[in-house]
Amino acid sequence: MSTPAGLSELALLHELEPVVGRNLERHLTMAKEWMPHDYVPWNQGRDFAYLGGQDWSPEQTSLSPVARASMVLNLLTEDNLPSYHRDIAMQFGRDGAWGEWVNRWTAEEGRHATALRDYLVVTRSVDPVDLERRRMAHVGAGYRPDSDLVLPNMAYVTFQELATRVSHRNTGRATGCPLAEQLLTRISTDENLHMVFYRDLADAAFDLAPDQMMAAVLDQIITFEMPGAGSVDFARSAAAIATAGIYDLRLHLDEVVLPVLRYWRVFEREGLSATGDRTREELATLLVELERRASQFEERRDRLLARRDQRQLQPAGSAS
Repeated sequence: MSTPAGLSELALLHELEPVVGRNLERHLTMAKEWMPHDYVPWNQGRDFAYLGGQDWSPEQTSLSPVARASMVLNLLTEDNLPSYHRDIAMQFGRDGAWGEWVNRWTAEEGRHATALRDYLVVTRSVDPVDLERRRMAHVGAGYRPDSDLVLPNMAYVTFQELATRVSHRNTGRATGCPLAEQLLTRISTDENLHMVFYRDLADAAFDLAPDQMMAAVLDQIITFEMPGAGSVDFARSAAAIATAGIYDLRLHLDEVVLPVLRYWRVFEREGLSATGDRTREELATLLVELERRASQFEERRDRLLARRDQRQLQPAGSAS
């Protein structure tokens, strides 16, 4: 299989392997060891009915509905690690520096679902039966990337890791629980380091194949969606999360897309062909459209929240 400009996938992987090795060495010096069990208040745990205790009921949770929805969605996203590992191992290979990175990334990501589930179940923040059924459905459906090519996936995981970092960080704040916020901040730190790895790898790919990488970036911004998009009730949860300001188009544009594009210097790069220049012009046009849509969403949300606040201030039984 070849990329559009003619560089084969194997050639790209070979050329980028030294960069992978250097980035992995840097990552290992920056990553801090942490223990999932340290972030779980085990003294709050108690048996469920199966062992003679009490099953979950809604009044047991202290999380708001939107914080609960966001934590569950984040957990389901992390749960699909087997699919992610399979795909990046097939994409990047299991040998050499690529293989070492795949295994290290998988080991670090594996802590996230463990810690989140333990916290949610021990604190009785969510219905564990519903959570397990959702996990079975989501992991059973699996995950497949839109592209099997190296460069589009490299662009996607850069945006996705940063988007996940922002989502975890803001979800932690929304919980109102200091321990949950500490846990989600710890997880978001992992996600940020993973983003840095992929971002710098993609930067090297830009130097190697600028036209191909520019096309990959444009395509991934157009088609981007979070890996949890296939989960049950995703659209409803995503809408509530956006309305609450945990993750919305404005955050996606300002805290994910634009910082990464600036790092890659997409509008300053030289060496593009006429085709690459046209792709970059399409990207500039797309960013203008995303800005328009983000502003439009903010205006609609402001009107919605204003009407909601007005209804809450009205005396009981008054006409709306």
